[in-house]
Amino acid sequence: MSAARDDARIEAFLEMLAAERGARPNTLAAYRRDLDDARAEIAGGLCDADGAALAAYAAGLTRRGLSPATAARRLSALRQFYKFLLIENDRSDDPTARLEAPKRGRPLPKTIAAGDVARLIEAAGAEDTPAARRDRAILELLYGSGLRISEVLELPLTAAPKPGQRLLTIRGKGGRERLAPVSAQAHAAIAAHLETRAALLPAKGPAREAAAKALFPSPRARDGRLTRRRVQQIVEDAAARVGLDPAAVSPHVLRHAFATHLVDGGADLRVVQKLLGHADIATTQIYTHVAESRLKTVVETAHPLARKKT
Repeated sequence: MSAARDDARIEAFLEMLAAERGARPNTLAAYRRDLDDARAEIAGGLCDADGAALAAYAAGLTRRGLSPATAARRLSALRQFYKFLLIENDRSDDPTARLEAPKRGRPLPKTIAAGDVARLIEAAGAEDTPAARRDRAILELLYGSGLRISEVLELPLTAAPKPGQRLLTIRGKGGRERLAPVSAQAHAAIAAHLETRAALLPAKGPAREAAAKALFPSPRARDGRLTRRRVQQIVEDAAARVGLDPAAVSPHVLRHAFATHLVDGGADLRVVQKLLGHADIATTQIYTHVAESRLKTVVETAHPLARKKT
């Protein structure tokens, strides 16, 4: 009985996230994985778990070797789930009230040099084939526009920029819309991709119908769209061809490089925040670590006391 109740309440919780908060499919899948993990570890059912059971689960996350970030995310999912049960009058208490999230430091974003990015993109589009043209256009958007991989893969065909168009309207996390830049290189790469895009459409069936609406279709995927893993493979293959460590390069590393290179070049942090679609400026501030030498020079040349000393 507890399993059936857990199933029903988890589904209701996910429906609420989608309807009221605009949670995207990837976000909903992450919540489901986190709650399923708790269900598997907590005896007696998730909906009826008490504070002691949840404290034991939280302690077990560390023993299982999960990173502080993963553990914190799973506990956050539980907190939101039990808050939902309270609001829905399925519980009269919140068993997560005294849970403490594991302490975690904020890791510096991984990035790569601008020259290595250029070589990576060249390698991805080295062959004049429909797939290579598509791959180059994807990498140009990941780096040149700072898009998340999910945002690239969800772009409809109608989003292809028109001549002279320098901004894309992107629907990001939480359904928030933002404007992303489209570089001249990305424009050219997308135009080249569109010339041969038809060759990447599945032969027939529902997959072809779905792929026909996507800017970046896949001829073999069941739903006609490229998967996140396939894009990861594209990046890894290009990295290997130019002598970079494939394990150190990913689609998200290209997004980090976009932000890092902007900040290092003197871009205003608020502008970078808007371009990345961060809700909180604190998330963007992590990129300032790369600009330490530039900031030091600014202080030494612009601050009144520093100028007097000079």
